[in-house]
Amino acid sequence: MTIKLICLDADDTLWHNMRHFNATEDALLDMLRPFAEADMTRERLIACETRNLPLYGYGAKGFTLSMIETAVELAGDKLSRSMIEGILAAGRALLAHPVELFDGVADTLARLAKVGPLVLVTKGDLLHQESKLAASSLGDLFSGIEIVSDKKADTFRTLFARLGIAPDEAVMAGDSMRSDILPALEAGAWAAFIPQEGGWSHESATAPSSHERFIQLERLADLPDWIATIS
Repeated sequence: MTIKLICLDADDTLWHNMRHFNATEDALLDMLRPFAEADMTRERLIACETRNLPLYGYGAKGFTLSMIETAVELAGDKLSRSMIEGILAAGRALLAHPVELFDGVADTLARLAKVGPLVLVTKGDLLHQESKLAASSLGDLFSGIEIVSDKKADTFRTLFARLGIAPDEAVMAGDSMRSDILPALEAGAWAAFIPQEGGWSHESATAPSSHERFIQLERLADLPDWIATIS
């Protein structure tokens, strides 16, 4: 068997992402401390994000709107203009943070590109993801870019069919069990889970207890050697 396509997630697989969201969330907790304990604010925010995902999708803009909605719920008529301005400023900072690659990512992608074409498969706001990819200087290593509203098995099936690749000739690697691993396995591909500290609870799911096409790796740099065992 030969691997002919390597699909890669972007946020928290190639570069840091959740730590910026977590820092922005902490800022919101501080702003709303006069109205609610941190645990309650966090719980309300998570519920609000989950409720809003079908409307706003994934990304910093939707997260900012959910922060404002959470503030309205908790502060009510006491929510001041300055607090709203503070939340908007936090959201803009989230959109403007520098792209910080994980150690060795560029070298690893160069190795992987010698095995087969690379396709970036990532969720989020189109403009923001495009700007992060441009800032990463990794764009030339990819043969294709897929910025999608969500990742499901049909997302991968459609991609494989369009590229003329059999599912078992493709690998997906990412940090989300829910969005990267389980849909790729369901579509018939191989999948490498590379968890990162501080991941979003929404992206968690139970790992497959025993699956011949699944592996958990410590870092992206281990992916080329695992693919070599498949091929």
